Amino acid sequence: MSTVYLNGKFIPIEDALIPVTDRGFLFGDGVYEVIPAYGGRLFRLSHHLQRLQNSLDGIRLDNPHSDGEWKAILDTLLEHNRGLAAANNDQSVYLQVTRGSAAKRDHSFPEHVIPTVFASSNPITDPDPAITEQGVAAITLDDIRWQYCDIKAVTLLPNVLLRQQAVDRNAMEAILIRNGLVIEGSASNVFVVKDGNILTPAKGPQMLPGITRDLVLELAEQHRLPCQETDISEDRLREADEIWITSSTREIIPVTVLDAKTVGQGSPGPVWKTMIGFYRTYKQSVRNGTAE
Repeated sequence: MSTVYLNGKFIPIEDALIPVTDRGFLFGDGVYEVIPAYGGRLFRLSHHLQRLQNSLDGIRLDNPHSDGEWKAILDTLLEHNRGLAAANNDQSVYLQVTRGSAAKRDHSFPEHVIPTVFASSNPITDPDPAITEQGVAAITLDDIRWQYCDIKAVTLLPNVLLRQQAVDRNAMEAILIRNGLVIEGSASNVFVVKDGNILTPAKGPQMLPGITRDLVLELAEQHRLPCQETDISEDRLREADEIWITSSTREIIPVTVLDAKTVGQGSPGPVWKTMIGFYRTYKQSVRNGTAE
């Protein structure tokens, strides 16, 4: 039985209850974070907590905890659930903060309401070896979402509908296009490689700033791989030698089929193989306690 954190208490997940008047339930009025933990050590925690703060600022909600308090809560949660994880104790932490419960359902912000704070963790399974060998399929879709995609809000219905369209077409991800430009995936960031150059869309309100995305950029700079944040047209996407999608739990995945057409040579490319090697080395350093 897994343990969760809810409003100051660590309790069995079966006992975790919130009021039906919670604004996260009624309005989607809240934000969230997903943080991997390798060997029981939280991955790039300061980066995730800064993104959480940015999201809270974006919806005008005070942060209920300091960074130190968040770390203590999440470390304790991981320890509670250690027995449910694999031998390497790799887990994925989900945390959510909503505006809380108010007596009256009203769209405007209620006063004197205590935020609801929830966190849980689940084991991270090893990546499917077939992905490393074959890559995955993706499709392109028009970006139908709102204008504040840089806020990691719990209002994810558009993303859900877009991702389901990909699943319906036997693809892992939907790559979203807005005004002729690549934005991101329904639940990922996007990279393309052309002539050895790694490209990814620049940050802005139309996309979520991914923690794994930022790490890929850091690793590219550290190892002197040509990398650039820039606009990527739909044509440029379709002409790419390699396409990757990145996220905290899926890490770096090569896309080898786009809209039923082969990407590059139809197999994970050489630049991806180089980058995933750097990423796995970094991840091991987190397990060893020599990196965040």
